[in-house]
Amino acid sequence: MGEDLVRIRRATLADATALATFASRTFEDTFTGAQSAKDLAMFLSTSYGEPQQSRELSDPGIVTLLVEAGGILAGYAQVRFQAAPACVQGPAPIELWRFYVDRPWQGRGVARQLMDHVHLAGRGRRAGTLWLSVWEHNSRAIAFYVKCGFAIAGTKDFVVGTDRQTDYVMVAEVSQGLSA
Repeated sequence: MGEDLVRIRRATLADATALATFASRTFEDTFTGAQSAKDLAMFLSTSYGEPQQSRELSDPGIVTLLVEAGGILAGYAQVRFQAAPACVQGPAPIELWRFYVDRPWQGRGVARQLMDHVHLAGRGRRAGTLWLSVWEHNSRAIAFYVKCGFAIAGTKDFVVGTDRQTDYVMVAEVSQGLSA
């Protein structure tokens, strides 16, 4: 894929509507069938609405990165300061809270580019350790994170509506340079 087709930038408040729609759709695309439709709808309504995205984009403790490819939103990531679970042992931890790439852009290098920018955001916040949680049954995401240097450090609960699920907690050192 041509490097000139992909642009990664920090989101602004003006992106709240587009991000809310995109975030909700990509979560739903990824996890439909993993829990009841009622639980999924409950989670989406509280996690990805425009008011919620506006709050997150206004929060100085959250960095939201958008991937634009060919002029359309192709992915996003959010990094935030959040109390790390006890299993996260590295120095100065920061959470990779959300990381989604739209299906048409998966397998085309977009996720790796976005992850490079996540590391840059972590360094910019003086973090030494990135941690994330990922559903234990999301093998594609787990494989990608392992490829990016993350290792499983423990587990934590993640609730979708009323459905309590288990997430792996994965940890990586904040890298000092962009990948090739």
